[in-house]
Amino acid sequence: MTDECAHSETTAQPPDWDARAAGFDEEPDHGLRDPAVRAAWAARLRSWLPGHPADVLDLGCGTGSLSLLAAEQGHRVTAVDLSPAMIERARAKLAGHPAEVLCGPAETPPVGERRFDVVLVRHVLWTLPDPARVLRHWRELLRPGGRFVLVEGVWGESHPVGIPADRLAALLAPLTAGARVERLSGDAVLWGKEVTDERYAVVAGV
Repeated sequence: MTDECAHSETTAQPPDWDARAAGFDEEPDHGLRDPAVRAAWAARLRSWLPGHPADVLDLGCGTGSLSLLAAEQGHRVTAVDLSPAMIERARAKLAGHPAEVLCGPAETPPVGERRFDVVLVRHVLWTLPDPARVLRHWRELLRPGGRFVLVEGVWGESHPVGIPADRLAALLAPLTAGARVERLSGDAVLWGKEVTDERYAVVAGV
């Protein structure tokens, strides 16, 4: 693991992410502290990722909960987040596992010419101003035969935010060989509670 978090990088991120890091894992689907929630995410991840050890790029990794699950399932993980406070927690979680944690923006991760078998992103794409451009760049980070695993949704009632599944599938269509949408709203265990908004995963091969 490397220490690449420069203080200058924090100016490009929303100012609250470092402040939110200390309590970030209190959300059931962030910290995965409840054994049932953790097992539910582990099962989903196992079904989305390759059945053999693969190179997984987890973008906007937060405190590294999904990265840890992937590493425990035998994958080699590169985790990226822009918040130094999030990165510090991710490094602590991933200590002793086949993982590297880097500080940098999800839309242009600092991985140089490296290529990956999986680009894994949860609840990040909707925050970026140009999802189509970002997806094109992420496509360049995938090896032939690789795949996207994107977990997204639409949240809120009066002022909903997010990316509907049909829009994300349309954005992926010119970049992939086909996308599978897996609806997640009905699986309350994943979220630690019942939810009524749109939550889903898209798995798309290239």
